[in-house]
Amino acid sequence: MTPDMPLTVLGLESSCDDTAAAIIRHAPPDRAEILSNVVLGQTDLHAAFGGVVPELAARAHAEKLDLAVEAALEQAGLTLRGVDAIAVTAGPGLIGGVLSGVMLAKGLAAATGLPMIGVNHLAGHALTPRLTDGVAFPYLMLLVSGGHCQFLIAHAPDRFTRLGGTIDDAPGEAFDKTAKLLALPQPGGPSVQTQAAQGTAARFVLPRPLLDRDDCNMSFSGLKTAVLRTRDSLIAEHGGLRARDRADLCASFQQAVADVLVAKSRRALAQYKALCPAMPVFAVAGGVAANTVLRAGLEGLARDMGVQFIAPPLALCTDNAAMIAWAGLERLRMGARDDMTLAARPRWPLDESAAPMLGSGKKGAKA
Repeated sequence: MTPDMPLTVLGLESSCDDTAAAIIRHAPPDRAEILSNVVLGQTDLHAAFGGVVPELAARAHAEKLDLAVEAALEQAGLTLRGVDAIAVTAGPGLIGGVLSGVMLAKGLAAATGLPMIGVNHLAGHALTPRLTDGVAFPYLMLLVSGGHCQFLIAHAPDRFTRLGGTIDDAPGEAFDKTAKLLALPQPGGPSVQTQAAQGTAARFVLPRPLLDRDDCNMSFSGLKTAVLRTRDSLIAEHGGLRARDRADLCASFQQAVADVLVAKSRRALAQYKALCPAMPVFAVAGGVAANTVLRAGLEGLARDMGVQFIAPPLALCTDNAAMIAWAGLERLRMGARDDMTLAARPRWPLDESAAPMLGSGKKGAKA
């Protein structure tokens, strides 16, 4: 395979509650083209439970993955004969969903003889700036979502250095739990942001955990607990939670999250810039990257530190298969292949040389 050979890759993503399939085509030196990007969400399926139910998610993936592939091929105007390889999320994630994707990929590879590439879901997010903006290595990535939050320096498609991350709840998880505490609909991020726009962020003094530590690690569990205690105090004082109280509490919580992420980003950027990259880039991806207060704070920080800021379109920040197809395509160009022993992994850190984050559990680091 020559470095400039045109490649077309089918990607599959089923790590949480989005069943997705996409097709990417790349003919260097041109930018990659997204021929299709199908996402079948499960929000309605889990709405009554206040969060994702793993068993229901796995069953829905098993039922819809082949439909997503058919739709992606139809949108791209292709059949499997027009595809050069199959990329699939092999972890980390909810094991039932990951297994559904891996088994479909194996079936397609066995039936067609196409190469199969297992992709780390986090690598898909981390490599998205190269798909959307053609960013050169090395660059700094803040991955901030419902399940993950970490700073990564991307050196190559298969080499990342983790500078720090959350030691407990991810920001998106904290948004979801805060929304649940305040009787707001899921997903929590958009609900809290909508309420916060009507509130005053300075009203409640909430903690900014770990800002006294000179590292890039974060914690959001205590912030969530502070919201709970403030809510209970307001209910006890007024006999219920008034609309103004809810809006102000959302605004105060949102600002606290943004302040922590911006402060820790400043430290991560200082470490990254010490590498003296020719064209320094700070990128952000993940569902929480859609938060307008956070994005404005990160943009301002990048501007102050003389670094280009990149936030891919929202459809490519949240879970999708285009990023998996691209990550697989990058690995394919490096000669990567997986066989039928490819395993679904619930935990799969991108930087396997880094010490596990606190709170990672007995089975090892989640990411």
